[in-house]
Amino acid sequence: MNGTPVNFEDLLKKIEALKAGGTLDLSSDEDLSIAVMNLISLEEHFYFTAEKTGKKEYFDMVNEVREMRKKLLAKMIDKKEGEAWCISKHLLAASMRLIEVGTKAQTDNKPEEAKEVFDYAYKLYSMFWAIRLKVVSVAEAKEVAKKDEPWRLEDIVNKLVDCCGE
Repeated sequence: MNGTPVNFEDLLKKIEALKAGGTLDLSSDEDLSIAVMNLISLEEHFYFTAEKTGKKEYFDMVNEVREMRKKLLAKMIDKKEGEAWCISKHLLAASMRLIEVGTKAQTDNKPEEAKEVFDYAYKLYSMFWAIRLKVVSVAEAKEVAKKDEPWRLEDIVNKLVDCCGE
């Protein structure tokens, strides 16, 4: 991409070619990405429970869940592309946590705060998809996300990734 806006028509052609070849199922990948988010959260909860209770068996559960998360994330992200693996994991983890923070703010009757946090979560989730679909390089993802382009990273999720499109 090299700093230019994402051309939606070109991207759509690329996605359709991948779909036609049977190599891309975005609805399954969206479900898988949400599952990975939850596995990351489980790792954290098992860790904190182990520390709070002093029960070693919770650390064993951390390892078991971590292995599942690694295998499932590998279905979406290539471990050999720089730090894309780690970045993807952290983008999903941060997005999940921000969704939880936004939900709590909404419950506490703070709609403006909730909206702001939800928007951050969506931007991070969209950055994950930009890396997943190789729309931008890992280095470019952050810069593109800052810009107000005619076609933004969020449009990847808005226009291409549809969990209901079975």
